[in-house]
Amino acid sequence: MRRQIKKIPILGTLARHIYRKVRGDLARSKPFPGSERYWIAHYAAGGDSGPGSYGRLAKFKAAIINDFVAEHAVASVVEFGCGDGEQLRLAKYQRYLGFDVSERAISLCRRLFASDATKQFKLMREYDGEKADLALSLDVIFHLVEDDVFENHMATLFGSSNRYVIIYSTNYDDNKEREGTHIRERRFTDWIRDNLPDWKLIRQVPNKFPYSGDPETGSTCEFFVYAKG
Repeated sequence: MRRQIKKIPILGTLARHIYRKVRGDLARSKPFPGSERYWIAHYAAGGDSGPGSYGRLAKFKAAIINDFVAEHAVASVVEFGCGDGEQLRLAKYQRYLGFDVSERAISLCRRLFASDATKQFKLMREYDGEKADLALSLDVIFHLVEDDVFENHMATLFGSSNRYVIIYSTNYDDNKEREGTHIRERRFTDWIRDNLPDWKLIRQVPNKFPYSGDPETGSTCEFFVYAKG
């Protein structure tokens, strides 16, 4: 039913907004269980990949990445935090491998792309050192609350790429009123500079739709493109 509602433009947007508001209020009333457990429970309860994977934000993200893939002749893409696959609907990749911590998210992706042999999906615990021309982390970093989880994500992300890494995220440390939630803002560019000196930031793309109070239509995230030196 929820997936059918999403297909109705106005009703779908309203339904997702109400659903996220209720889930957000409930989440703040409970102790935070940890990033991995939070997202496993989120998808198990019928949650989706969030407003960044729908509407004009999804189209903006797809346009930036698809243009980069074409411009740089990227033949393979690996993504960490593929979610429910909605963003991937708009992608134009020759070969794709997506990972996520949620079994339900992986199941949704496999059903959604069952007839597409160019796409594969695995659980994060199944990652076995696979590499690609381009590694993606989209709307993920600010959801990694624990330091060790964040650092493991970053090491895996950059370690999986032969050429490029694209990150779509916020990049600041202001966490006022974030205590106990599933979000932790990080200035991740500093971490990359200090820990991965062989990787250089070659492009930064501001959001075409800056956040103005409605997460369905705007975002504080930007694109950060890294190349291996």
